[in-house]
Amino acid sequence: MAGEIESIVLTAEVRVEFGSASQSGFILDASIKVPSGITVLFGPSGSGKSTFLDCVAGLLRPIWGKIAVGDRVLLDSSRRINFPPQQRRVGYVFQSLALFPRMNVEENLAYGMAHIPTAQRNERIDSILTAFRVGHLRRRAASEISGGEQQRVALARSLVTLPQVLLLDEPLSGLDAELKTSIVEDLRAWNRTQRIPILYVTHSRDEVDALAEQAIAIEQGRVVGQGRPREVLDAPRRTKLAQAAGFENLLVAEVLSSRDQDGVMSVRLAESAVEIEVPLSRAEAGDRVRIVIRAGDILLATQRPAGLSARNVLEGSIQSIEQRSSVVEVRVNCSGAVLISHVTPGALRSLELSAGKAVWVVLKTHSCHLVSD
Repeated sequence: MAGEIESIVLTAEVRVEFGSASQSGFILDASIKVPSGITVLFGPSGSGKSTFLDCVAGLLRPIWGKIAVGDRVLLDSSRRINFPPQQRRVGYVFQSLALFPRMNVEENLAYGMAHIPTAQRNERIDSILTAFRVGHLRRRAASEISGGEQQRVALARSLVTLPQVLLLDEPLSGLDAELKTSIVEDLRAWNRTQRIPILYVTHSRDEVDALAEQAIAIEQGRVVGQGRPREVLDAPRRTKLAQAAGFENLLVAEVLSSRDQDGVMSVRLAESAVEIEVPLSRAEAGDRVRIVIRAGDILLATQRPAGLSARNVLEGSIQSIEQRSSVVEVRVNCSGAVLISHVTPGALRSLELSAGKAVWVVLKTHSCHLVSD
């Protein structure tokens, strides 16, 4: 019975090289462990996410690697084991979906299952079409259905063969949030009985927050974090990952002094007279450091606040205000340093915020994250 299937774990270690090191070629050298459920592989463009998926699927052969699904070894370069893609039992949905446009939905799902007895094949197709709520489309050509319906059919086609691993390379990036959530909930419902690892590639922080049960952050071909999404992405260590993770404020500063007993450093923001406290690091007085801060972690006040635990209270004036979907982006100039804060439309109205208005910026020390290049 499907409900009796044990959870499957994907383990993969691969090394891929493009070009030579002397010519600054790209190197992917990463190791991951993916349990059942949805794990998001997150990182900026060009970090190696899709390359990793291609290695797992068998579309790309690494110069060295070990890949296993549970106890089944798919690749072990040291033992000369390398199963071809069609024998790996890995489902793969690309961003382009790759449906056959002239085939109807049922024919798309049946493609590649000619070796399965007709009754069993039809039973699988009926079950998966029902699970993804596209049974009414079975006679429609793939080119004649909506984008969201195509996404559902592409998922159904990848799962009808009962893969042990599902790879998703940004297949939902063109959909609105509500439709995306609906499709993922159907995928989760299907996987409650199958309990397979699902590796979902994205560079969108919103998708990580909405979809992931676990996150793996990858940058420049290296895994730089793995665990719960907020644990991995709320404290990035490198600039590009911080930008991809949605940290709107990227600041350069000079270290003024350190207070080991308090666990903080005093820094002056570049091109300004602004001094703030940030978490202690190994930097010394005179060193230049990079600091990232989420816009949502910066509070605004129209009167100077007092009695706060937050150590950084800066006076400034509003430079600009821009409505962005459900949030309002407010840029504040604090003695030459421009900080971006996100507030709600309600806060904008109640505080009567407008360009040129004097405000105070409130910033907790541990909302400031030091990152390297």
